[in-house]
Amino acid sequence: MKVLKLSAQGLPQSWISLEEAVLHYAAEEVRWEMGADIAVFHGGHNAVTGKQSIITVNSIIGTRGVPRINPFDLRPSLSNTKLFARDRNLCAYCGQHHVEHELTREHIVPVAQKGKDHWMNVVTACKSCNHRKANRTPEQANMPLLYAPYIPSLWEDFILRNRRILADQMEFLMSHLPKTSRLHA
Repeated sequence: MKVLKLSAQGLPQSWISLEEAVLHYAAEEVRWEMGADIAVFHGGHNAVTGKQSIITVNSIIGTRGVPRINPFDLRPSLSNTKLFARDRNLCAYCGQHHVEHELTREHIVPVAQKGKDHWMNVVTACKSCNHRKANRTPEQANMPLLYAPYIPSLWEDFILRNRRILADQMEFLMSHLPKTSRLHA
């Protein structure tokens, strides 16, 4: 289970472990919190008062300090898992949904034709369509794209990189997605 760590201004910074979240609470770096309580940690007892320390961790925390991520400088890393999620496991050529092991990263302009491996030159394709297109462009193969590639926003990237997002975390992230995002239901 991961905690969504935000800047004090509300920009996503990272997915952190419960233990990392406890450290932020203990260092009094949590400025605000949202979502549900997801864990309670019991510490030692105060020698003077006898009270036990307790830290309750929320699913979303805003921490003090300067944000490490500027949303305008974002260049999300490209992985097959994130690509397939961006494209909702839909082949860009035949339009069929597939399970992940049946999919490939398809370069619109093939690497053999000096195409680059970046978000704007890749789409999801089933193995059959990828094989049929081979080292040709969609035009050369007479296989038009059914959708255009795009670079995920900061908010989309946080959804794409975590498979186990709690409902309140997903609601928060989804509320910030661009209207054009394919991640909308």
